[in-house]
Order: sequence, then structure tokens, then C-alpha cells
Amino acid sequence: MKANKEVQIKKLKTVRGQIDGLIKMMEDNRYCLDISNQLMASISILKNINKDVLSAHLNGCLRDAYGASQEDIDEKIEEINKLIIKLSK
Repeated sequence: MKANKEVQIKKLKTVRGQIDGLIKMMEDNRYCLDISNQLMASISILKNINKDVLSAHLNGCLRDAYGASQEDIDEKIEEINKLIIKLSK
């Protein structure tokens, strides 16, 4: 994740700017579909950031689990399963 950290921070700052824009759009009573389109763009960026963060975590978990005890591996698997359940809601 470290190598990708700056990219993710830049994306988060983009979303922050979009959120500020959304607040202004709502305060200015802008057209609802314009607001919705901007919301969907922000959500899309956040989903991509989340995918990258989770991917980095899973890669780290797999590396950490290599040579670990069965109990540690089971714990990592349970952690990933909980995450999958959370994402599928």
C-alpha cells in the first residue's frame, strides 16, 4: 500500500473537493440530477479507493500468513470472510 499511498491520497482529495462542490450545489438548489451525477462520481472514486486498499490488505495478509501457524491463518481467513460479508450487503 505504501507505494500506492500518494495516489490514494490524491483520489481522496479529489473526492473531498467533490463533496465541497456537492454541498454548494445543494445550498444553491441545483438541479437534482446534476447533484445525483456528482454523488455517483464521488461514490465511484471511493469504491475504487476501497478496492485498492482491500487488495493491498489481502496481499499483505497472504504474505503474513505464509509460514504462520494454522490458528493465525484461520484468523486471517475469518477476517477476510467478515469483510466479504460486509461488502456484499
